[in-house]
Amino acid sequence: MTQVIVVGAGPAGLMAAETLAKGGISVSVVDAMPSVGRKFLLAGKGGLNLTHSEPLAQFEQRFGARQPEVARLLAGFGPEALRDWAHGLGVQTFVGSSGRVFPTDMKAAPLLRAWLHRLREAGVRFHMRERWAGWDEAGALRFATPQGDVSRRADAVVLALGGASWARLGSDGAWVPWLQARGVAVVPLRPSNCGFDLKGGWSEHFASRFAGQPFKGVAIRLAGPEGQAFERKGEFVATATGVEGSLVYAASAQLRDEIAARGDATFHLDLLPDRTPAQVLAEVAHPRGSRSQSSHLKSRLHLEGIKMALLYEVLGKEGVNDAQRLAATIKAVPLTLASARPVDEAISTAGGVPFEALDDGLMLSALPGVFCAGEMLDWEAPTGGYLMTACFATGVAAAQGALRYLGGT
Repeated sequence: MTQVIVVGAGPAGLMAAETLAKGGISVSVVDAMPSVGRKFLLAGKGGLNLTHSEPLAQFEQRFGARQPEVARLLAGFGPEALRDWAHGLGVQTFVGSSGRVFPTDMKAAPLLRAWLHRLREAGVRFHMRERWAGWDEAGALRFATPQGDVSRRADAVVLALGGASWARLGSDGAWVPWLQARGVAVVPLRPSNCGFDLKGGWSEHFASRFAGQPFKGVAIRLAGPEGQAFERKGEFVATATGVEGSLVYAASAQLRDEIAARGDATFHLDLLPDRTPAQVLAEVAHPRGSRSQSSHLKSRLHLEGIKMALLYEVLGKEGVNDAQRLAATIKAVPLTLASARPVDEAISTAGGVPFEALDDGLMLSALPGVFCAGEMLDWEAPTGGYLMTACFATGVAAAQGALRYLGGT
């Protein structure tokens, strides 16, 4: 019977295994971790965001420069197909207020249990605690196991090894030199959906009192490299050294690339996005009598806590008492970032195997019979279900590519 080895037991690898098993292939899934889907379970810790309900044309735009390639993959297995697949496992889904799609119980573990049960019933075998270590001299896959090195041969291989974020869960980027040694081009792995360190850092006063606290109901703006502007409302968190959180993650690719090109990147924070500059100035300039400026701003504009502290951090006491300067800053606090946080802290990574190194079935041109799927491919997307959906879609596409390859041999 035809044998395929899938290396990596995350969503992309498991979906590849399921698709191959349906095609009548004998499948072995090999992973370095003690159990399956470690990062998948972590992603679902606060509620498993499977996908997003927005129209497919808008969904596809979330993949930036790789939109054409990812759109082709989503045509084969997109957001609706993913929801139908979950329903087939007995897991119903719902659309949240933000348009994100979740299992009704919000949990990843029940879905994963049902999925593994179905995979095992389909004959998929799992080999855990076996870390892929490239190829041996005879061209077989080499794995480091607790019992020593073992070699495994297969008629085709699907690599679904992840990027380089969350190394403790198995995605450590160790595969890069092994592919490069075999003539495969790999774009350097970079943090995506990540936090950033502030240039010069926060003051000790601000960091000690406000690290870990959120900026809520704000908007950030930054100019794009070709004049297009990024602007979005939401929230993010101050860290001891800078910023992180959903609103920052949404702009992280642009911020990261600007830092790489220019040495730093500045975004402007609107503390009151629902008020016009004129409205803010009128309230700031309103006579405050004997009240302190902080009490005045709390009363007139509901500015307090971390927002008020940020204004003092940026303007100092003298600036906060300058009505024109204060009003302008409330609508556009400049925050300059010096660097992204390390890749292992990021939610996901950019870079990896470029689509130009693959055929339409995600097979490596330099290594016939070896297919790639998931986050090890060179694409990125914001959080919100886009990452998860694309990982599933690449798993399906790589498996379908392998089935075609095996059918032609």
